[in-house]
Amino acid sequence: MSAPPRPSTAPRTSGLRPSGTRVSGARTSRPASRPTTRRGRLVEEQSVPEPGPLGLTHLLAGALSAVQGLVLSLAVVVLPAVVAYLVATAAQAPAAGTPDDDAQVRSAIDVAMGIWLLGHGVPLTAGTVTLSLAPLGITALALFATYVSAKRFATTSLRAWAAGTATYALCTTAVAAVAGSAPGWSLALAPLGGVLLGGLGMALGILARPDAPTAAEIGEGVETLALRLTRFDLVPATLRLGLRGGVLAGALLVGGAALLVVAWALAGRATSSDIITALEPGWTGGIVFAVAQLALLPNFVLWAVAWLAGSGFAIGEGTSFTPFGTISGPLPAIPLLGALPGEDWANPVSAWAPVLVVACGVAAGLFAWRRLEPSLVRWSDAGWVLGGIVLAPGVLVLLGQWVAAGAGGPGRLSDVGANPLMTAGLVAAEVGGGALAVLLGAKLDVVARRGEIGSDLSAWLRRPAPVRLDGDPDDPSDGPADGPAEGPVAESAEESLAEPLDDPPDEGTNEGTGEGANEGTGEEPGRGAGEAPDEGLDASADDPAGAAPYTLPDLSADPDLSADEARPGTDEARPGT
Repeated sequence: MSAPPRPSTAPRTSGLRPSGTRVSGARTSRPASRPTTRRGRLVEEQSVPEPGPLGLTHLLAGALSAVQGLVLSLAVVVLPAVVAYLVATAAQAPAAGTPDDDAQVRSAIDVAMGIWLLGHGVPLTAGTVTLSLAPLGITALALFATYVSAKRFATTSLRAWAAGTATYALCTTAVAAVAGSAPGWSLALAPLGGVLLGGLGMALGILARPDAPTAAEIGEGVETLALRLTRFDLVPATLRLGLRGGVLAGALLVGGAALLVVAWALAGRATSSDIITALEPGWTGGIVFAVAQLALLPNFVLWAVAWLAGSGFAIGEGTSFTPFGTISGPLPAIPLLGALPGEDWANPVSAWAPVLVVACGVAAGLFAWRRLEPSLVRWSDAGWVLGGIVLAPGVLVLLGQWVAAGAGGPGRLSDVGANPLMTAGLVAAEVGGGALAVLLGAKLDVVARRGEIGSDLSAWLRRPAPVRLDGDPDDPSDGPADGPAEGPVAESAEESLAEPLDDPPDEGTNEGTGEGANEGTGEEPGRGAGEAPDEGLDASADDPAGAAPYTLPDLSADPDLSADEARPGTDEARPGT
C-alpha cells in the first residue's frame, strides 16, 4: 500500500491561475478538483439486527402460513363436494318436504370437512357407522399445502415453527367442532392430528428455505448436544449411514409397489369400467369419484407393499390378498377396487415376490458399503450399518401400515388393510437379509485379501501345539505336564523331535567315540553324527525306563517285508516311537 501524499508547503493562492503559469510547489499529478484523501483498507461494518417487538414478526409469519396451508387443503376437498351437489340438484325439481338448499349445502360441507378430518386421523361418525380408514391422499395434500406455505411465507426461526404448529392444531380442532362429525372422544384426536401434521409440514417448509440450516448441520448440532448432555455418541456415524441406506431401501420398495399398482390397474381396467358404467355418475360424479380414488391411492400402494412382503392385506373380514393365494368376497362398488389382484395373480411366479424386497436390501447394503473405507471397517461398524438398514424400513412400514388400515364401513368392512406388525417384521427381515449378504461378503473379501480372519480367530489358529519331553516328571525344566512348552524349551523340543531318538550304544562297540569327540556339537555322547546303533544290542541295560530288548524281525515269517523296513535305524522299526 502506497504512502499517503505529503501536504504541500506552498502558499495558497486565491482565484484562478493564469493559463501557462505554474505555481511553485503545487502538485500537478492529479486534478485540482479531486481532494487528496488518505487511502486505507475497507473495513466491513457489522450489521446490527433491527430489534423486533418480542419476535412478533416470526410469530405472525408462522401463524399466517399455517392458516393459509390449512385453508388451501380444506378448500380442495370442500369445493368439489359443493359443486357436485349444486350440479346434481339444479336439474331436479325440489320435492315436497325436502329441506331447503341452504341446509343441504351445509350438510355437504359438513361431510366434506369430515372427510378432510379423516385424513388427519379423526374418525368420521355418521349415525351408527364410524369410519376410521384415513385417506392418505388427503393427508399428503394437507402436508404439501402446509409445506409450500411455510417455505414461502414463514421465517426461519423456532418461534415461527411453534406458532404455525399451534395455529394449525387450533384450526383443526375448530373445524372438527364446526363439522360435528367427531363427537365425544374423537374430538380429542383433532388437536393431536393437527400437531403432528401441521408440525411436520411447517418443519419441512422452514428447513427448505434458502437461509435454513442444512440437514448435515442439524445432525452435527444434535450430535454435539447429545455428547454434551450424555457424554456418549447416541447415534454413531455408521448407524446414521445405515439409516440412510434403510430409507433408500424403503423408497425402492414403495416405488416397486407403485409400479405393481399400475400393473394391477391395467389388468383390472375392464372391471373398473364396468363399475363406472353401472353407476352412471355423470361428469360431476366422475370428478368426485376421481378425487375419492386419488385420496385412497396411497393406501393402495402401501397395501401393495404388504403384498410384496408376503403378509398380504384384506378388504373386509374373511378376505385375503397375498402372492400365495387370493380369497375375495363382496366389495363396495368403487372403481379403484376393480384393480385388486385376482386369483390369477397367485401363481408359482408371484410366490417369489418377497425376493424383490430382498433386492431392496441388497441395494441398501451396496449403498452403505460404497461409502465406507473397506480397510478401516470393523465388525462392529458393519453391525451398526446393518442395524440402521433393518431399523429404518421396519419403522417406516410399521407406521405406514398402521395409518393405512382401519374401518372402511359397517359390518365386514370394519377390517381393511394389512397387519402392521407382521408386515413390518417381514420387511425388516427381508431387507436385512439382503443387506447382510452384501456386508458380510464384502467384509470377508477384505479379510481374505489381508490374509486375516479376525484377531481372536487368527490367534487361536496360530497357537503353538502342546509339546512335552519324556523325562523326569519331577524336573521343572520339562515344563508343565498339561500345558504347551514355551520359549527355549519348545525350540529344543522341536529340534529333538526332528532327530531320531536311538538308544545309546555300548561303550565297547564304538571305539574312539568318547564324550570329548562330541563336545560343542550337540550330539549324544558315544555316537557319531547320523550313526545308527549296532544291531542286536540290549537297550534295556542303559534304558532307565526298563524298556524291553529289541530283536530283529523274522524276514522268513513275512516275505513281503523289505530290508529297509526292518532296518533298526528307521522310524518304522524303532520300538516305542
